[in-house]
Amino acid sequence: MTLLETEHVAVSSPRRGTPPRRGARGRAGYWFVAAYTLLLLAFGIVPTAYSFYLSFTNDRGQFTGLNQFVKVVQDYRFGPAFTHMLIYLLLWLAALVVLVVLVAVILRSRVRPGASALFRFLYYIPGALAGVASVLVWLFMLDPDVSPVSWLLKSMGMQTFAAVLAPANLPLILMLIAFWTGAGGWMVVMYGALNNIPDEVLEAARMDGAGPWRTAWHIQIPMIRQWIVYMTIMAFATGTQLFVEPQLLQTASLGRVSPTWSPNQLAYVYAFQQGDFNGAAAISVVLLAVGLLAAGLLVARSNLFKLDES
Repeated sequence: MTLLETEHVAVSSPRRGTPPRRGARGRAGYWFVAAYTLLLLAFGIVPTAYSFYLSFTNDRGQFTGLNQFVKVVQDYRFGPAFTHMLIYLLLWLAALVVLVVLVAVILRSRVRPGASALFRFLYYIPGALAGVASVLVWLFMLDPDVSPVSWLLKSMGMQTFAAVLAPANLPLILMLIAFWTGAGGWMVVMYGALNNIPDEVLEAARMDGAGPWRTAWHIQIPMIRQWIVYMTIMAFATGTQLFVEPQLLQTASLGRVSPTWSPNQLAYVYAFQQGDFNGAAAISVVLLAVGLLAAGLLVARSNLFKLDES
């Protein structure tokens, strides 16, 4: 047998331990995403399509154009609900982006690895609580009669629970609840993103005389910019779905908080108190449009999905 024939047999003959063909690996990938695709269709795409159908029809299934949207926009509760949501989102996103990135940079650059791991674990603990449980904890914290920080609340002129839950205070209170429950997980994500920055880049900055803050501002933060944009998009989407927290505060305050404080609460009232599912669907479509518009602007301005050139 010639050398050429020997090489042909060695290449074409199957050997033990040979990895599966590319086609088999491709089919396995389809199986992995099949379950997620089914769930996405069942609980994402189909309900969204049904919401669009309801928002353009009436209760008899007749096409009404934009009448449902006109009806909900003209509702006196629509403007205040979206204004509340906007104020809350501004506070929530500003606190999240600034403080999460700041703490992540400090943990990565100025804290020893062992202590950093402990702090990240402690920050993440509140995120393990469900939304209802976290609100109950905050109801205890915000009641001047039983709160461990009642001295602080009373020093700010909040002598009663009703004074704490005054309408002007609600965006700040809801922002604190959201930050307490959600910031820890994002700190872990940002810390992981910072870990992907090559040590050679940071060492070169130190050799050029850059201090910790200049390194953070000019190197670390720009290099994790896509992760910051991703966090902002996800946090914005979560913020537009605000429901559990103001709903529980409304119940705990015995009606002092408006039952239509947020757009989701207003949609709930339309659907389950007024029996108007078409109006509720119109509100949900408006929220979807707001979320998609904000996400599209952030993606376009940040080149979030731009591939790095090799």
